[in-house]
Amino acid sequence: MSRASGDKKPVGFGTHITAGGIAGAMEALCCQPLDTIKVRMQLSKSGITPGTKPRGFIATGAMIVRRETPLALYKGLGAVLSGIVPKMAIRFASFETYKGWLADRETGKTSIGNIFLAGLGAGVSEAVLVVNPMEVVKIRLQAQMHSLADPLEIPQYRNAGHAVYKIVREEGFSVLYRGVTLTALRQATNQGANFTAYQELKKFAQRKQPELADLPTYQHMIIGLISGAMGPFSNAPIDTIKTRLQKATFPADTSAITRITSIASDMWRQEGVHSFYKGITPRVLRVAPGQAVVFAVYERVRRVIERVKEVSDEDDRYSE
Repeated sequence: MSRASGDKKPVGFGTHITAGGIAGAMEALCCQPLDTIKVRMQLSKSGITPGTKPRGFIATGAMIVRRETPLALYKGLGAVLSGIVPKMAIRFASFETYKGWLADRETGKTSIGNIFLAGLGAGVSEAVLVVNPMEVVKIRLQAQMHSLADPLEIPQYRNAGHAVYKIVREEGFSVLYRGVTLTALRQATNQGANFTAYQELKKFAQRKQPELADLPTYQHMIIGLISGAMGPFSNAPIDTIKTRLQKATFPADTSAITRITSIASDMWRQEGVHSFYKGITPRVLRVAPGQAVVFAVYERVRRVIERVKEVSDEDDRYSE
């Protein structure tokens, strides 16, 4: 039997937290420009005027660079970095926890259906604890069309901290949780599909290569790339409505369902069904490579921590 399928010590909760946090930071640094383009496309009303076409992925990116400098592609990075490290830590730690709870008591194995449920739970956990407040701030920052090269052009929000302060002071703390239902639904479906595909593809690769103790990093990246593309195609309309909801302002007494139906009906009436899939190209290009980076870094960091612990345990045994 290979070590890949043999008896390994359960990985500690702290290891999932650390490895997930580092993986999240790497993903944010690599993929933030694609997310900024996606948000601008989702907020764009281009194509409404008869005879005009919606602005595409490349055209949107080029316009941002031309009007606001290349650094504008990293707008909202502070909000993302401050949120993505705990988000990824919560994602992996909660997934492994739920997966353990749902495992068969006798074999210790988790069925594919229960892996999907663990992914759903992980998505809801990260959405409520981190993702929604982070995205409200991030979207407000990304929606600002000011040039970073012009010091006289003062934006409404200077940075993530200033955005949080101003949003809470002027609109109330609850605004940070605007769209939380849609965010939780999006993250749940994302992670349900993501973790299920990743776990099954990883098992398949290990069965085909029983001689390997661990899969090489490039295989983790390929598997992560494939699994990461599953979610965006399944929930693009949810993500687009959520983005517009978090950018929009409504009277304080407007219910969540009224806000959602108002935005969705306006999109359908004014822009057509394609508007629900605005930003799908940069979203897939951002999420899929992002998950490739996340899973590759996560698996690598986890293995390093495990080896360090093994060496430490051996040293402790020899010193006794």
